Amino acid sequence: MHLSGVGGNVKVAITWTGVQHRTSKYDTVVTVSPEGKRELRSAILRRRRALTPAQRQADAEALVRRAPELAGHGSVVCAYVPIGTEPGSPAMLDALIEAGARVLLPVTRPDVPLSWGWYRPGHLIEAQFGLLEPAPPHLPPDAIRQAGVILVPALGVDRAGVRLGRGAGFYDRSLALAAPDALLVAVVYDDDLLPALPAEPHDVPMTHALTPSSGLVKLGI
Repeated sequence: MHLSGVGGNVKVAITWTGVQHRTSKYDTVVTVSPEGKRELRSAILRRRRALTPAQRQADAEALVRRAPELAGHGSVVCAYVPIGTEPGSPAMLDALIEAGARVLLPVTRPDVPLSWGWYRPGHLIEAQFGLLEPAPPHLPPDAIRQAGVILVPALGVDRAGVRLGRGAGFYDRSLALAAPDALLVAVVYDDDLLPALPAEPHDVPMTHALTPSSGLVKLGI
């Protein structure tokens, strides 16, 4: 399968099982199946890398302004420290704190559910996989159950709540431990809210998406 470069004014047609869907920013035809996710991930990452620093900064600032939609005084929010082209910024974590939330951040270890640590501004440490993590002490994986809102980095999410991640499975293993009434929020750029994605049995559906322009978007309706 050939995937051309993606940029500001191009479109993609996403097809599988004979049904074609069209998003707003891609022009490459991609046959999407569980086996084809690698090609779709590559296309999305190329588009993200094509964003200018000014575009990324504007989107990050918009997400900071969305923080009060997610947090109330005394609430617990699971968030993340973005790396590479992931949407968001550390400033969003600070905005959640300023809105009255307590923020848990993931601690990543291979092949096990995420552990967690409380976010304290200025106390992040370098970790494996190029990540920044909260300093010890850390909490066990079931600490995620404290959170009423869980922000999940995603390459894409569809209107039914199917999330496209990077394929490592950290969140797939962890979200099953969340409280049943928690909001599971895929954080994406505007153009990564897609018409449809293929689901697999282990996928935990997202209840919402968070985008710079639209804010909190309910999924699965």
